[in-house]
Amino acid sequence: MKKYDYLIIGSGLFGATFAYEANKKGKKCLVIDKRSHIGGNIYTENMEGINVHMYGAHIFHTNNKEVWQYINKFAKFNRYTNSPIARYKNEVYNLPFNMNTFNKLWNISTPREAKNIIEKEKKEAKISRPKNLEEKAISLVGKTIYEKLIKGYTEKQWGRKATELPPFIIKRLPVRFTYDNNYFNDMYQGIPIGGYTRNNRKDAKRNRSKIKL
Repeated sequence: MKKYDYLIIGSGLFGATFAYEANKKGKKCLVIDKRSHIGGNIYTENMEGINVHMYGAHIFHTNNKEVWQYINKFAKFNRYTNSPIARYKNEVYNLPFNMNTFNKLWNISTPREAKNIIEKEKKEAKISRPKNLEEKAISLVGKTIYEKLIKGYTEKQWGRKATELPPFIIKRLPVRFTYDNNYFNDMYQGIPIGGYTRNNRKDAKRNRSKIKL
């Protein structure tokens, strides 16, 4: 007689949700994970009153109302809007690139003006076949945006010069010709109040040396 109906590798969002729904239908699931905690990359820990996303910040976002209503069964979400900024020397710009960004860069106010400047810079670069990431980025958004908002961040992230990185790393760069600083376009966005794994931190710490893949 089999002991489990399903063996699930990984206790991230997909694995945990599948196990939960399968169990509701009478199925027995064994979930295993090489990490000492559940939640996968969305795992959070409270440090001195701050919910720290241990694998980088994760903002839950969806346009699917059914998905949003489902996930709210398990936690209360705040209404967090991701509106990142970039600092270039002493200048601050909105991301992703939008009309607020272009207004600050070129002192313009209309989408047509922004498009004309970007297209002009792309033509001046004369890059038909990008040989590296730098040339690829310039061929997409022009020299100004690349030098102020892409070059430094990219080289810091990869630890290499942009001219040494292959062009396929950047397939597209989001450019929006609206005055909207919202990083996501989804209707429903937020982060669970108390963190994604609020009720499991003590168990995770206690079993840290016991859970193995």
